[in-house]
Amino acid sequence: MLPVSVGRPAYARENLSAGILHFGVGNFHRAHQAEYLDRLFAAGESHDWAIVGAGVFEGERKGKDVLQRQDWLTTLVEQEADRSEARVLGSMIDFIEPADADAIVARMAQPDIRIVSLTITEGGYFLDSSDKFDPSHPAIQADGTNPESPKSVFGMILAGLRARSRAGHPPFTVMSCDNIPHNGTVTKNALVGLAKLSDPDFADWIASNVAFPNGMVDRITPATTDREREILEREFGVEDGWPVFCEGFTQWVLEDNFSLGRPAFEKVGVQFVDDVSPFELMKLRILNGGHATIAYPGGLMGIHYVHEAMEHPLIRAFLRKLEETEIIPMVPPVPETDTNAYFDLIEQRFSNPKIGDTIQRLCLDGSNRQPKFIVPVIRDAIAKGASISGLALESALWCRYCAAIDESGRAIAPNDPNWDTLVRVAQAAKDNPQAWLDQEAVYGAVGSDPRFSAAFAQWLDMLWSRGTVATLEHYLAT
Repeated sequence: MLPVSVGRPAYARENLSAGILHFGVGNFHRAHQAEYLDRLFAAGESHDWAIVGAGVFEGERKGKDVLQRQDWLTTLVEQEADRSEARVLGSMIDFIEPADADAIVARMAQPDIRIVSLTITEGGYFLDSSDKFDPSHPAIQADGTNPESPKSVFGMILAGLRARSRAGHPPFTVMSCDNIPHNGTVTKNALVGLAKLSDPDFADWIASNVAFPNGMVDRITPATTDREREILEREFGVEDGWPVFCEGFTQWVLEDNFSLGRPAFEKVGVQFVDDVSPFELMKLRILNGGHATIAYPGGLMGIHYVHEAMEHPLIRAFLRKLEETEIIPMVPPVPETDTNAYFDLIEQRFSNPKIGDTIQRLCLDGSNRQPKFIVPVIRDAIAKGASISGLALESALWCRYCAAIDESGRAIAPNDPNWDTLVRVAQAAKDNPQAWLDQEAVYGAVGSDPRFSAAFAQWLDMLWSRGTVATLEHYLAT
């Protein structure tokens, strides 16, 4: 029995039926899409849209096994500075054996699945250095050569659509819930691009008939560790092998583009718009760019938690100055939104002491995140002749971090799919800063801009010669 202080599904789970198959049943999905559905079900709505989990990697079996022992239930703990609330979500009703392509494709082929959604991280979309679909990627080439035996998520979705077509069922909507610009369009390009390798006619059919809504998603959701499991048991009396801790804030902005209907998400706060781009750009630049801004000085100083970084006066001041002088000016107007007030809220969210979000998580995967969250801002600022000093410092901090030694001389653990390359280039950049900017996959033409490269070289030299604290002090004083 759950303690009375813990919320529970306010609906009969036996009356739910599947409508969504979701790839990537991690913390963010359960704190976001699964939580919206749980609230919708509690309101007596859309009970035929429950979630079936799926995964393409063997490593996802561990999470699947934990959730199966709990009858697919997840404890969600919302934490703010002045409150903590826990409730159990019941919106997932099944989870197909991970990496079992035949079973996953067969489930997608069933007519009750009307949405296939994805949370597969920024690096899961097979993009090249210019953020275009890369058909030469080995995983894509393998699925293009053997479309009946798919291994990638897009290969499985393609096989699922083909199976539905053969059975005479209309296509499901493919909905990305990942934090990438134009996520629906990126997903469409990946799926159509893969299909072209084996069946160009079917690729054209997908482009004309399958819906790919763009969306903006936002909720700070750290990884689950023993810390979270212990807090849940100590403060709420609940044992959960894989609980999710998150902030109270949540946002989801979606284009209303669904081929086979959708849950009534608008009844639980999802904002439907004709064009998600302004909201998406605001979030990617101000929030995700802000995360990058505090990540690398925090990592170099050996700071563990995000809220601790925000308690450091230099890091907090660096964030605010960079946002107000260089990032926010590069954010176009957003309907019914004050971008400065939006940043004030983000500053408050980053400072939440209960979330337990880590600097290490924010530093993760910089080679994929910097080209999406920071480099486009630099590119726009260069084009407009605007200030780039703080952005150059952020890039120099990332480079210094990737040298794999922090300010106290401790080794920095590998934290990027391209870590070995980044370490080698970052160490070379100590004597030749341009070596870092010549990473075309990250910087493109920005790396050769003389104004940016000069500022970057100045900051990197200062970081190595004077350290992070003195460099931040110099930036804030100028």
